[in-house]
Amino acid sequence: MADPKGFLTTGREVAQTRPVDERVKDWNEVYVPGSLLPIISKQAGRCMDCGIPFCHNGCPLGNLIPEWNDYAYREDWAAASERLHATNNFPEFTGRLCPAPCESACVLGINQPAVTIKHVEVSIIDKAWGNGDVTPQPPERLSGKTVAVIGSGPAGLAAAQQLTRAGHTVAVYERADRIGGLLRYGIPEFKMEKSHINRRIEQMRAEGTKFRTETEIGRDIDAAKLRRRYDAVVIAAGATVSRDLPVPGRELNGVHFAMEYLPLANKVQEGDLTVSPITAEGKHVVVIGGGDTGADCVGTAHRQGALSVTQLEIMPKPGEERNANQPWPTFPMLYKVTSAHEEGGERVYSVSTTHFEGDEDGNVQALHLIEVEFKDGKLEQKPGTERVIPAQLVTLAMGFTGTDQANGLVQQFGLELDERGNIARDADYATNVDGVFVAGDAGRGQSLIVWAIAEGRSAARGVDRFLTGASALPAPIRPTDRALMV
Repeated sequence: MADPKGFLTTGREVAQTRPVDERVKDWNEVYVPGSLLPIISKQAGRCMDCGIPFCHNGCPLGNLIPEWNDYAYREDWAAASERLHATNNFPEFTGRLCPAPCESACVLGINQPAVTIKHVEVSIIDKAWGNGDVTPQPPERLSGKTVAVIGSGPAGLAAAQQLTRAGHTVAVYERADRIGGLLRYGIPEFKMEKSHINRRIEQMRAEGTKFRTETEIGRDIDAAKLRRRYDAVVIAAGATVSRDLPVPGRELNGVHFAMEYLPLANKVQEGDLTVSPITAEGKHVVVIGGGDTGADCVGTAHRQGALSVTQLEIMPKPGEERNANQPWPTFPMLYKVTSAHEEGGERVYSVSTTHFEGDEDGNVQALHLIEVEFKDGKLEQKPGTERVIPAQLVTLAMGFTGTDQANGLVQQFGLELDERGNIARDADYATNVDGVFVAGDAGRGQSLIVWAIAEGRSAARGVDRFLTGASALPAPIRPTDRALMV
């Protein structure tokens, strides 16, 4: 146990964020660099080393949280890094991007603020990189088997790294011009600087993983031909089809999917563009969708110089405390103020967009909305609550409906889909096509980064067993496992 009295003597303390007026002028991460290290050992000491650590259940990866909390408390950073990497290929990603269901399941959180697990995690891995403790781990011998991984998001990268370390020759195919999937082009720089992706890619290259960018399976390479070329294939193409809003005026200029808007802003930061073709500068911006992607649009609009930013959510405003039907250790739906919301803008709940209004040139100028409420389990409009708000840029951030089928990948492989439209798989993550496996959102549906990495690791075990007859690789979750929620 780190500090037997730590949870009694030390209060929860989180990383400092840079002043709003400073950080909205750049695209660097919002936290004050180095602000965690002076406090993180004591924060790790708040861990109770519970008899039954429910944080393990809260985390799909089964992270060994009490163990690396103890090492962090003792400032044994090399041992902490080893324990962290035992279950997680990319803790610098999850430490920045995961909503931390482990903290919701923390036993201390029953009657006190939970341990800052996420901050401890990111401190350990940042210290490990700084100390040179993160090194390539090439396999001792090659198996002679080849694997293609389609998609380079967290699921694809996790599967690729696991299979490479098991001795297989792995090639990752990515349709974008850079590796990283939505980590690269869907996550703004102020949430995670892309240098974190770049150094992981270099580690994977040194281990032997091959990368093929600007290659879309289904369009550039026939999926059936790819299957014949490799001993196994892992589909980790994500659930990239955005949910649309079919209301009058949807066709107006200035109404875009979030995943049309956010990647262009990231391309500016990569140096590919001087100015984004879709910019919020000098415009009234409306973001439809109250989740994390919507918050990313809000923060991006602030940095581009929007006149105003309004975020709309069809659901009621969540409470600040757990509801009775969301008891510990389930992941509660709480009112969350992200760094983007701290920077300004208005959040409007329980409203639905009825239509968009444009000018004579076909550019969106306003959005018409109406208040809604749930009655007998159905969403109903409230007469007399209509209003109009200005909108010269609208981003649709309402989630995703499934993997892309327009490119022919699903049809060319001959894959079966489940009742939700995801690629069907069995207990080993295998599809109906021999030697073809699926991991991440393509099989699970839209989910969290921590579930994607867990699926990538689990699918790698299935592939390894298919290729060799047995596998020592870990499989933290089953395809049917779901988040601990009610």
